[in-house]
Amino acid sequence: MKDTKDIIIFDPHIDGKRLNSITSALKKKRYSVRGFRTVEEYSLHIERSKPDAILLRLPEGLSAKNLKLFTDHAPIIGVLDKYEDRLIKKAFKAGIDEFVMLPYNAAEIHLKVECCLRKQLRNTELERERKHLKAIVEITSLASSTLDPQEILYLIVKKIAEIIPVIRCSMIRVDNEHRYAHVVATFESPRLKSITLDLNKYPEIREALATRTPVVVNDIKSDPIMTDVRDLISPLGIKSIIVLPVFYRDTIIGTLFLRTSRSGREFADHEIKFCSRVANTSANALYSAFLFEKSENEKIHLGKLAITDFLTGLYNTRYLYHRLEEEFSRSHRYNIPLTCLMVDIDLFKRINDAYGHKTGDHVLKEFAQILKKNIRKSDILARYGGEEFIILLPNTSKKGSMSEAERLRLCVKNHKFKTLKGKQSLSVSIGAATYPHKDITTNDELITCADTALFNAKDKGRGKVVVYK
Repeated sequence: MKDTKDIIIFDPHIDGKRLNSITSALKKKRYSVRGFRTVEEYSLHIERSKPDAILLRLPEGLSAKNLKLFTDHAPIIGVLDKYEDRLIKKAFKAGIDEFVMLPYNAAEIHLKVECCLRKQLRNTELERERKHLKAIVEITSLASSTLDPQEILYLIVKKIAEIIPVIRCSMIRVDNEHRYAHVVATFESPRLKSITLDLNKYPEIREALATRTPVVVNDIKSDPIMTDVRDLISPLGIKSIIVLPVFYRDTIIGTLFLRTSRSGREFADHEIKFCSRVANTSANALYSAFLFEKSENEKIHLGKLAITDFLTGLYNTRYLYHRLEEEFSRSHRYNIPLTCLMVDIDLFKRINDAYGHKTGDHVLKEFAQILKKNIRKSDILARYGGEEFIILLPNTSKKGSMSEAERLRLCVKNHKFKTLKGKQSLSVSIGAATYPHKDITTNDELITCADTALFNAKDKGRGKVVVYK
């Protein structure tokens, strides 16, 4: 706030001597007074400087043209040479509710100006509070209508940036090791997220993390917190920074922080309080959204576990039969081929006997990855049991099954297993069966025929591919 208040007196009848007397008396009250007799003089001045208050001679100042010019700039105090009910009522309608009587009295002017400025400040604060409360109600309402944390986070930073002039406003999540922070929402764009920040370059976030309290950097050039990074930040034009932990029942929600910064001037107390209110108000909705997201992720994880073989990470037999039924039905409906490959590691028992079951498990994992890397995205690979695996190949003919099975057999043969001494290789036997076939009318029969072909491959000496005929 400036030290000297600028006061304008608009009075067509004021003389220079009286104006000088008032100016001199009010100068002691730290008032700078300028007098104008014509609208033209006032208009030229107002383009260069905005006053804190205007003393307007009535009734001259109440013309529609003059009134619009004056009321746009500052609080107005009416100047009367006598009380007239009609004139005062007209002034009230125009928004003038403070008056001084002629002759001008410096003490009375000082009192009325201070009264107007206090009233203006109170109205400004009330209007600001109304806007802040409206914004908080909107955030609460919208945040309660969604269970998407990302949507809530963006809503928070967007609303803050609408109310407070800032150059950055972000929600930040800190990793468990407290080495990096991740921007999870920023007001510039709802799609802009997952930006990684090195916490060594953000001491204000480290301070908020350590103290679990809001951190306000009023001036990065002088605040000791910013000493180590001052040279990095200064060229960015940032003057002030706020970092607020987002709490729910005294717990920081997933080490979530609201960080905002601005250039030009430091944050006012009411702006800091508004940001803090938004963070606190949103915490409940955010916590519910995070719980919902965690629950959904756990459902997805449990769902994945239910269809996954715990050792190899491939699909299990439960999922295999589910997909087999779907693919067989599709193959039958559209008359397209479906091939089943049954793959078995030859003499796998010898590995368990020679190296132990733990090494055998590692071999199975490595073997599963070989198969996974060498099949198409449309193929379905599952562990059938023990050292047996099944691959379903949609839209693959009998001829194609032979070439595909042989390709996989050679991939395994040429691979040196890291978990075996001397990086030995292994051989596999593969049985293939393709629908349509006269012996295959159900999905179970497709598996049975592939199993029969596998048995024949082993019977012929292992390390071979046999297609069911």
